Amino acid sequence: MVDAHQTFVIVGGGLAGAKAAETLRSEGFTGRVILICDERDHPYERPPLSKGYLLGKEERDSVFIHEPAWYAQAHIELHLGQPAVHLDPAGRTVRLGDGTLIAYDKLLLATGAEPRRLDIPGTGLAGVHHLRRLAHAERLRGVLASLGRESSAPGDTEESRGGAKRSGQLVIAGAGWIGLEVAAAARSYGAEVTVVEPAPTALHGILGPELGALFTDLHREHGVRFHFGARLTEIVGQDGMVLAVRTDDGEEHPAHDVLAAIGAAPRTALAEQAGLDLAEPGTGGGIAVDAALRTSDPYVYAAGDVAAADHPLLDTRIRVEHWANALNGGPAAARAMLGQDISYDRVPYFFSDQYDVGMEYSGYAPPGSYAQVVCRGDVAKREFVAFWLAADGRLLAGMNVNVWDVADTIQQLIRSGAPLEPAALADPDVPLASLLP
Repeated sequence: MVDAHQTFVIVGGGLAGAKAAETLRSEGFTGRVILICDERDHPYERPPLSKGYLLGKEERDSVFIHEPAWYAQAHIELHLGQPAVHLDPAGRTVRLGDGTLIAYDKLLLATGAEPRRLDIPGTGLAGVHHLRRLAHAERLRGVLASLGRESSAPGDTEESRGGAKRSGQLVIAGAGWIGLEVAAAARSYGAEVTVVEPAPTALHGILGPELGALFTDLHREHGVRFHFGARLTEIVGQDGMVLAVRTDDGEEHPAHDVLAAIGAAPRTALAEQAGLDLAEPGTGGGIAVDAALRTSDPYVYAAGDVAAADHPLLDTRIRVEHWANALNGGPAAARAMLGQDISYDRVPYFFSDQYDVGMEYSGYAPPGSYAQVVCRGDVAKREFVAFWLAADGRLLAGMNVNVWDVADTIQQLIRSGAPLEPAALADPDVPLASLLP
């Protein structure tokens, strides 16, 4: 039974927002819970958009966080397809795109992030894609299937192709996680793939050169072509369709479709309009929150991709764009809104699946923060664990590749802050749990 003694509003219908709403109810909150979603779909998870659903291994309904009927059963008031366009912290109201004004006692901003756009000629052509929303994945899934079948550019003839079938060409701008996962999916459909990346390896800014090269080799073995040290400068088209891309080093690559996978920007417009404190753009931007995920306004919280939190364990402000942060951050913010003593100190975690390689990464080791990388296991067979160590021997991050049931121990080692011997980390005969203090 819902009473109107308090109204908690959640802006953002992704995983963080939906899990926050669920937690409010599971923790016994009986006031109104209003969930504002700018998409018309019910809240869903995003990892399948570049993994199982994109690969055709999962059905559309599998991505949704709750059954549609759950929201009414839990007395969650849903506003689907309605963006929040104005936030008034002084009056504690939020206005929707249709003019509806909603008063709140406390508010959670879980507005997520949006794909960065290519600022080059040709981005308005029909074959230019982004991947962030379910509608994007639905469209891209059809595109990849089509590219895997015979495709022809204007002017192509059977003679010009030598009588052989030719798969469609996908060019991906960016060799980050989304770019590589889509590359793997595209190759599974049979499409030809070229990845253009300004860094010298795939995942260079995330894993560094040591492990970035491993993923580069993995994709090359599956037929992906890389063009490193370059950026797209133009997408060339004819009759509104993509023909090719050009790069800043004078190269041209044929293309039927182009995916922009150059990162995501936190959706801070509402917070900025409301005068909330933001994190510095150079550190990733986002809405600045404390360890309880509270913004500079005591009645407004933020969680998920958009939140740049003071992390108690890492002793820095960090914005994490991965699934686990939304999964855990939304509930943490909900509990903080209820007045519980919250210190959100989860070890950052993400996972990826590409071809026959599955991996989990725990921790935070940006370029320049670590002194060495130590591996245990067989790197050549891609069955190993990598450890990023600080100069004083502390474990900053660990990545297990096709090795399972070790992520929890890795996170405990990170959390301990204890110095570790590289030789012991590298020795597969030394149980990781034995290194815990």
